[in-house]
Amino acid sequence: MKFKKPRGTSDLFGEKIELWLGIEGILTGVMKRYGYTEIRTPIFETTDLFIRAVGEGTDIVTKEMYTFTDKKGRSLTLRPENTAPVMRAFLENGMHRRGGITRFYYTGPMFRYDRPQAGRYRQFHQIGAEAIGSADPAVDAEIIDLSLALYRALGFTQLDVRINSVGCPICRSGYKKVLLKHLREFENDLCGACSERSIINPLRIFDCKECGEVKKRLPVITEHLCDECASHFGKLRNLLDDVGITYTLDPLLVRGLDYYTKTAFEIVHPGVGAQNALCGGGRYDGLAEDCGGDSLPAVGFSAGMERLIEALPAETAAALHGSTVEVYVVLLDGLLAGRALILARKLREAGLSVTVDFSGRNIKKQFKGASESGALYAAVLGPEEEARGSVTVKDLRTGEQEDVTFDRLGAYFSREREGKLRWPRE
Repeated sequence: MKFKKPRGTSDLFGEKIELWLGIEGILTGVMKRYGYTEIRTPIFETTDLFIRAVGEGTDIVTKEMYTFTDKKGRSLTLRPENTAPVMRAFLENGMHRRGGITRFYYTGPMFRYDRPQAGRYRQFHQIGAEAIGSADPAVDAEIIDLSLALYRALGFTQLDVRINSVGCPICRSGYKKVLLKHLREFENDLCGACSERSIINPLRIFDCKECGEVKKRLPVITEHLCDECASHFGKLRNLLDDVGITYTLDPLLVRGLDYYTKTAFEIVHPGVGAQNALCGGGRYDGLAEDCGGDSLPAVGFSAGMERLIEALPAETAAALHGSTVEVYVVLLDGLLAGRALILARKLREAGLSVTVDFSGRNIKKQFKGASESGALYAAVLGPEEEARGSVTVKDLRTGEQEDVTFDRLGAYFSREREGKLRWPRE
């Protein structure tokens, strides 16, 4: 091969794309039931948007962004996350003037230059939700409930909700001073990255996988919350109790982006391995100001599709792996191509998915192609069938077959509501 896909990317086709689309369909269905509407933002944005919103000292900005200069010298970046673009779109299009709560969901590719590993790619895909316009902790509870509903709809069990409060700029300012004082006592025990992080943003140490023992010995932010943040966190916990959502308090949980305030949460699952977080999110009440707007409360979450698929329950994967081909037309004579196209159109008008084998292969190889396609039925059309004015329909699951006249073919098949074919005689 002269060309290969870039490292950290993947090709989706065949059964993989059918599984992918099936999952997306379920997830977007849940989003809509919760009243969230779709938003699509550009794949690249002005670089300053991510520097301001995500944080100048974060690994995403300092190490992972795909940044380039366009022909007019403007710095642009392939989006490494989508919350900042959604907020930018919300403000730029004047949606903040409508008042109330605006609820969005999105799906699409993101880009980070990271070391590829299981469930982590350089081009990866996220589904996420954002609720903009309310500071009420009830919206935080709704977002957590929504994220749980997504995974339960896909058959996940043993889900654990972990929550924390990361405070606001007021209480974080005092906490950072306390934290820095303690970090100086452990500076010889910190990894190189955390030694650098402690200068710009010491809270980043709680994201580190190498400094686990140090983290356990540090003061936690929940002991330094201001009255407003403590009240917000208490109300959230009461709401989660009220709706029956069990959770674990995790005082070491922080999110990897600087725009988070107050609520931070993750949904974890044991089937994902060491990196066991299926999704994460929280509140980001200062992001609108970082994007050049007025103060505007908001909360949201995002989930990685690749990680979700790797942890997908086997029963769900099997149910979503069905082929889109229902009828495979085996064509034994190329001179009958016009007849095959007419018959295929009739079946499609009846609501069936149909593929016609125009390859000119022998009948054995065409039937092999029908089996490999996952089709439920083969419809054989050759000179003998043309003379009879019928096709031979074969059930590829049972081997049963019978002749069906051309004029009856469209009515021969019927569909159940679940999308499965059945014989009309049943």
